[in-house]
Amino acid sequence: MNEKKTIYLANPYGFSEQQRETVLPALVKALEAVGLEVWEPFERNNQDRFSPGWAYRLGQKDKQDVFDADAIFAVVNGVPPDEGVMIELGIAIALGKPTFLFRDDFRRAADTDEYPLNLMIFTGLPRLDWERYYYTSINDIASPDKALVGWAKE
Repeated sequence: MNEKKTIYLANPYGFSEQQRETVLPALVKALEAVGLEVWEPFERNNQDRFSPGWAYRLGQKDKQDVFDADAIFAVVNGVPPDEGVMIELGIAIALGKPTFLFRDDFRRAADTDEYPLNLMIFTGLPRLDWERYYYTSINDIASPDKALVGWAKE
């Protein structure tokens, strides 16, 4: 039997109690439903925030998870998107990891009409048909027309 692929869920939702309790579980559940093991950093690495050196250790654990995961699913909401998510995304792109973007924020923050955000955010996606790797709702995650479902089954 094949092992589940791992996906690092780069997101800022853990900083908000409401998003942590409502949006984040729905996003994790949708990713798990397509057969992935989801590495959600607030759940995995954010337990010890009170001892000396916690911030360094937390950053190192999150970085290592990006290195070790099979792919990244990055929430790129906001104008600009969360800076921690952008660092994690940059690491994943530099490593050549499969990259999937999620943005249900309708605001544009782009320097081109081709993409809704800064063009560098899309450098981990294919040039053609990049829209298959870009998700605008949680319901899109299970769509067979999108790239994630096919990648999860490879």
